[in-house]
Amino acid sequence: MIGPGLDRRRRSVRRRSARRCRAGSGGAGGQSTVELALVLPVLVMGALLVAQVARVAGDHLALQHAVREAARRAAIDPVASPVSQASTRAAPGLDPARLEVELHGGRSRGDLLTVRLRYVAPTDVPVVGRLVPDVELAATAVVRVE
Repeated sequence: MIGPGLDRRRRSVRRRSARRCRAGSGGAGGQSTVELALVLPVLVMGALLVAQVARVAGDHLALQHAVREAARRAAIDPVASPVSQASTRAAPGLDPARLEVELHGGRSRGDLLTVRLRYVAPTDVPVVGRLVPDVELAATAVVRVE
């Protein structure tokens, strides 16, 4: 049988170890908060950078579609004005002031005509847009004039 003195000592040791565990867990919570405060801005910047890349990629896809539509129009009527209008109608998300249309090649029936579109994609995502310059995108299509 265990004596009353030994039993008291065991209870006392248990209480002291329980206090140490509670005291130690409070410091770990503060450390986690500091680590989060240090890492969170980096994570937010990374997410904004991914959003900016996605916007530029979307503009590039819209530009590819616009150059195909402009080439279809140029095959029928190889004049710069209707081709430019077709390209701006095909990509309503692109700013027409930043879109440039070029036609190269013959304009007679059977000639090859090259349609080239250039677009300066704005980098306007908050914070990241100021760090990354505007991106120049280009797309080209070649058609035979009908």
